[in-house]
Amino acid sequence: MTEDELPPRRARKLATRQALLDGALRLLEQQSLTSLGLREVTREAGIAPAAFYRHFGDLGELGVALVEESFGSLRALIRDIRTPEADTEDVIRRSVDLVAAHVRAHRAHFCFLARERYGGVASVRAAIAGELDSFVRELADDLAAQPESEGWSAPELSVLARLYVNVLMLTAASMIEAGPDDPAAEQSILTEALMQLRMITVGRRYWTENR
Repeated sequence: MTEDELPPRRARKLATRQALLDGALRLLEQQSLTSLGLREVTREAGIAPAAFYRHFGDLGELGVALVEESFGSLRALIRDIRTPEADTEDVIRRSVDLVAAHVRAHRAHFCFLARERYGGVASVRAAIAGELDSFVRELADDLAAQPESEGWSAPELSVLARLYVNVLMLTAASMIEAGPDDPAAEQSILTEALMQLRMITVGRRYWTENR
């Protein structure tokens, strides 16, 4: 059932919930979740403060919903590049290009994630960590199927996958910090990300020989 096919009351409820998420996200481009007030969010969303609790128990719960929304489309895009026939260099380049494009298209989401990954709301930190752990597990499974992983243990593959994920997340955070109006800085960030991923890949080739 599409949103247009939902009963009017259900559709209104979903629209109000989305208005709260969108309003909070706009505010969070300039401040942290711990400094955000419930009345600020409802005013930004154009609804009465009492209506907030029909959708979220508190601002932490809203923050967790924003984490899920922020990672939703990125998860689908990352799965698109996990093709078994692609070679390593192709995957590295497409990964960096994908993250860069996604940051440009969803800057507010990445600004929120970069700020709250180590922020003051424990439930939101845990939600972000959980999403990243999910990426790591999926990537480790992909790496395990590659011939280069022969002789690698599961913990080693998990560490390798986390190295790749961390580079991509730090790249996104650096792009946010540089801002959208400095193409030279952005290109420098992306070039460095490619170099880091290639260095990890080279180290991978020799790990089993020298451990």
